[in-house]
Amino acid sequence: MTERPAPHPAEPHKDPVDAIIDQWAAVRPDLDTAAMEVFGRIYRLGRAMGDRMEKAYERFGISRGEFDVLATLRRSGEPYTLSPRQLSATLMLTTGGMTGRLDKLERAGLLRRSPDPHDRRGLRVTLTDRGLELIDEAVGAGLAVQTEALSALDAERAGQLADLLRDLLVGTER
Repeated sequence: MTERPAPHPAEPHKDPVDAIIDQWAAVRPDLDTAAMEVFGRIYRLGRAMGDRMEKAYERFGISRGEFDVLATLRRSGEPYTLSPRQLSATLMLTTGGMTGRLDKLERAGLLRRSPDPHDRRGLRVTLTDRGLELIDEAVGAGLAVQTEALSALDAERAGQLADLLRDLLVGTER
């Protein structure tokens, strides 16, 4: 039995995106697939981590979308109150999509809607004590999942990746 040589330290591990790039190179060697290498991996990471995050929040009885609503209220600081319009803008949701999430979270006792004292036509959405407790636990659980995934990189490389992704995001959102 022949032993395989150990991979060279600078040689990256192969992943499914590499297979896709190799296939394109075979049939269309004229294509520059550098962008596909980056965005294919971002897409796959997003899907994989989205599934992991959904599982992390499931034990709290909430979905990722519902987590986002509660987390947005929590991040807003005391008194943990925003208008539905502010929530929709932050989460890039339609008002219809937001209404469905708010209805479910209100039925679960995690937030309450009340009239806006400064606008007779407006509403305010506020975390309840139960919602505050739940989101504090859920954010910790989600961060644990993300931290575990990021442990594939040392701190320096994780910082470099965060910086590179920030630059890419800023460049694409212009």
